[in-house]
Amino acid sequence: MKTILILLSSFFLVTHNHGYKVGDIATDVLLSNTNGEMVSLADYTDAKGFIVIFTCNTCPYSVAYEDRIIALDKKYAPKGYPVIAINPNDPAAKAGESLSDMKTRAAEKEFTFPYLQDKGQHVYPKYGATRTPHVFILEKNEKGNVVQYIGAIDDSSRNPEKVEQRYVEDAVDALLAGQSPKVTTTKAIGCSIKTL
Repeated sequence: MKTILILLSSFFLVTHNHGYKVGDIATDVLLSNTNGEMVSLADYTDAKGFIVIFTCNTCPYSVAYEDRIIALDKKYAPKGYPVIAINPNDPAAKAGESLSDMKTRAAEKEFTFPYLQDKGQHVYPKYGATRTPHVFILEKNEKGNVVQYIGAIDDSSRNPEKVEQRYVEDAVDALLAGQSPKVTTTKAIGCSIKTL
């Protein structure tokens, strides 16, 4: 009986870190941008928060969202919530995801936001990102960058004309109004993050 209890207590002591949850403080990042500069959240001294989006070049879901991501940045960066896009894919595991490919994509689409490479894939596991795209809305306060929303951009991954619920916009609008988002987590729909 003692052996069973010891085994059970050991089992329950094991915890698995699956990334940030709403209310957690997100650590800063320092990643290479497509313009050759290193970017961190601390660079944005006037920001009220961030729309951090893990996205990539080759996933059809990410490609389908590109125009909507640009629109989010144009709408919310002037209000203090810029988009920070991060490519979590290992270019050795998926062709078309190198920094050079990212530069080409950013230029072709005229991205208005930084498009950062998670070189070595150290950042996305901390966040708990599993898909591209996968969104984390952070609110900056005296404690740090607090996670306020995790999930999808909206409820229509393939067709922007069929969107009925704009999760990211609703969450940021609530934060700008000094309120907590009504919806704080949704299921991210997209491609799995590629790693060796």
